[in-house]
Amino acid sequence: GLPRRVAWAQNIWESPVFIPIESIGDGARKLSAIQRNWHLHSEEHHRRAALIQEKLPHVSEKPLRFGDPAPTAPLGSWTLWEPGLILASARCSSPFPDGEVRFHENKIDPPSRAYLKLWETFTLLPKRPGPGDLCLDLGSAPGGWTWVLASLGAQVFSIDKAHLAPQVEAMPGVTHCIGSGFALDPRHAGAVDWLFSDMICYPDRLYEVITRWIALGSCRNFVCTLKFQAETDHITAAKFAAIPGSRVMHLSCNKHELTWVRLEATPDQLS
Repeated sequence: GLPRRVAWAQNIWESPVFIPIESIGDGARKLSAIQRNWHLHSEEHHRRAALIQEKLPHVSEKPLRFGDPAPTAPLGSWTLWEPGLILASARCSSPFPDGEVRFHENKIDPPSRAYLKLWETFTLLPKRPGPGDLCLDLGSAPGGWTWVLASLGAQVFSIDKAHLAPQVEAMPGVTHCIGSGFALDPRHAGAVDWLFSDMICYPDRLYEVITRWIALGSCRNFVCTLKFQAETDHITAAKFAAIPGSRVMHLSCNKHELTWVRLEATPDQLS
């Protein structure tokens, strides 16, 4: 059948084929005949596979600076299935090696490494907040996501029972309120352009919050983390995925969690 998105897969090999090879040089020649750029996902026969990869054109895997676009050149993936047999896919769902997005990290300004999840999300998606956008950040402390949003020039209303890190709360455009993200009534908050949540909570409780906002039409774009406690709640993850216009994905910056996105756009813009 057709390729389909699998939430937990960072990279899907969309056109896998077996390629018999007679030697290291033969393997490199056969891969190069298909296309230029290949990434080795080594599982077995590591030394022999590495020798094949060394004969292929070099592919830069330098960390991105936030704001840089995702690569556009096709990047295939391959592995040495047996000493004389390559498994390769010229088409993959991610333009990054093994679907892992690496950044030049900012280790000074953000209060936690949670900001990397938003950096990765905005690198993969076709839009991001900017000047003039009003963003609501639920459960925001210590402020990693608020820091990203304010850095983009957006107006950010953050809410948490704890305070933001002082350097984040002092950023232009940031307004922080002490309170519960669950208790905020969309009817009282008013319309926002973006709603963000990296709150630690059960996914079914987050689903209740999000569906209230969707039902009232109070928000146009959503980015939320589904954090699983012990067992993975596949049922609720599927409910999020079933919301029209949604995408559920596992970022390379995620742990035992998924990122749910719903943009004011047609579903094909999220593919």
